[in-house]
Amino acid sequence: MADKRLGKGLEALITSYSTDEKKGQLDGALPIDVIAPNRNQPRQEFDDVKMQELIASIRENGILQPLTVRESTTGSFELIAGERRLRAAKEAGLETVPVYILSVDADVEMMEYALVENVQRVDLNPIEEAEGYAILSGKYDLSQEDIAKKVGKSRPAIANKLRLLKLPPEIKAGLKSGDISNGHAKALLGLRKSLQMITLFHKIVKEGLNVRQTESLVQALGISSDRKTAVKKVIPLSPEIQQVETSLRELFQTRVKLQKSKTGKGKIQIDFSSEEDLERILEILKLN
Repeated sequence: MADKRLGKGLEALITSYSTDEKKGQLDGALPIDVIAPNRNQPRQEFDDVKMQELIASIRENGILQPLTVRESTTGSFELIAGERRLRAAKEAGLETVPVYILSVDADVEMMEYALVENVQRVDLNPIEEAEGYAILSGKYDLSQEDIAKKVGKSRPAIANKLRLLKLPPEIKAGLKSGDISNGHAKALLGLRKSLQMITLFHKIVKEGLNVRQTESLVQALGISSDRKTAVKKVIPLSPEIQQVETSLRELFQTRVKLQKSKTGKGKIQIDFSSEEDLERILEILKLN
């Protein structure tokens, strides 16, 4: 299992390893073509503008923060953290890059290190972060509590992030692209149906709704949905009850509606058109 120092970030991990039988060391530089990408890289989206800025910076100043790698059994190296820097270095035409070499054997540790690095550098969008946690949970059987300790977050924060994976694909894409925020997405999860989520998502993007406005709409839609559900539970009136309804209409000389649920409970609604009409009905009921 991976080192508990992960919660403090890779810098603490590298510093600790450098004093631990030389398991981690700044090895100067490695040829760029001997470094393979991290198969467990949680980050999937790379902003083109920011990449071009990084490429220009590397051409001008070189790589200031070393990449972190591990040595593979074939003698080559596999990237642990620094995917953007590796890609940018290739684009900038560098032949070598500065590296830290860590002794990491298990793939789960590779995934954890890459995830921690990206999360602490705020390099992941919410969906990529959630997918990283899902891999640690599903593929490597880590509990939400374990994941929380390793990335330095609370367990509820991990649980809330994982809930984002329940969103429809269109909304997840919008969250990745920045069309909506993490707050918008959490509010949308308050709706029960995907169609409702997608409809409100389009409204958010079109009208530029903020999170508070979105939460209010979600609450209103939830109340409306509950009402519709309640209406559906009302069963058709039997001929006997319909006859009672007719008799009451004739008695009160106004609209009377009876409703009855499957449980046998129900209600009687008597309409009145004015104060005088109400007085008349109450007189009939002997309540006045």
